[in-house]
Amino acid sequence: MARRKKEEEHENHERWLVSYADFITLLFAFFVVMYAISSVNEGKYRVLSDAIASAFKNIPGDTAGAMVQVNPSSPTPVAIPFKKPQVANIKQDVQREQNRELLRNKAKEIMEALAPLVQQGHVRVTEGALGITVEINASVLFDSGEARLQLPAMRALTAVGQILATTDFPITVEGHTDNAPINTPLFPSNWELSGARAASVVRLFIENGVDARRLTATGYAEQRPMADNATIEGRQRNRRVAINMESRTPDEVKELALPE
Repeated sequence: MARRKKEEEHENHERWLVSYADFITLLFAFFVVMYAISSVNEGKYRVLSDAIASAFKNIPGDTAGAMVQVNPSSPTPVAIPFKKPQVANIKQDVQREQNRELLRNKAKEIMEALAPLVQQGHVRVTEGALGITVEINASVLFDSGEARLQLPAMRALTAVGQILATTDFPITVEGHTDNAPINTPLFPSNWELSGARAASVVRLFIENGVDARRLTATGYAEQRPMADNATIEGRQRNRRVAINMESRTPDEVKELALPE
């Protein structure tokens, strides 16, 4: 039996259309996704815009805007209020840092006015959490057991008072002694002596233009030593007057509410 010749298959010249159709479909899907991502949700945009505007305008109230939460089952955005930023606290921090920088500049001016005493090691300037402190050895300000300022000390502190008169910060003048006891008609103990020395400096500042409402005089006797009273050098360092300039203004002090 003669073998039937296999019929030759005809070549399909249009099969490229299948690949082309798949490519067009994928390209269409790509642009649909890109469009969906780039489209702006007007409701979400309006809520976000109002939240930012309210925060920067510092509108009073418990909330200053809202965040948007989208429920997958619903295309409508839901606004959830959130706490407004503490803009006032930020302003206070900036103001406090500006006050500190101003105090640093004033401290430099004071050190220049007391340059001879600084060079002799009788003046020490430190910066703490509350502000700037200028410590002056009492031996260059007062005679032993006395609270009256010496004439050279008056001239030096007059320059300091004129510098402090140009600021609005609270100033506390502290008197400190060593642990050597004193018992005189004027000063029965170191408490009276330290307080009187601080008051002498405060009076001089007032005479040179410092507002008396900004000043406080206090005496600590020997209760806050800076060095060991067992040595001569330690006792000499403990006998001092400290001028504390606080890096805040009286307006920043707020009264605490009593519990009901």
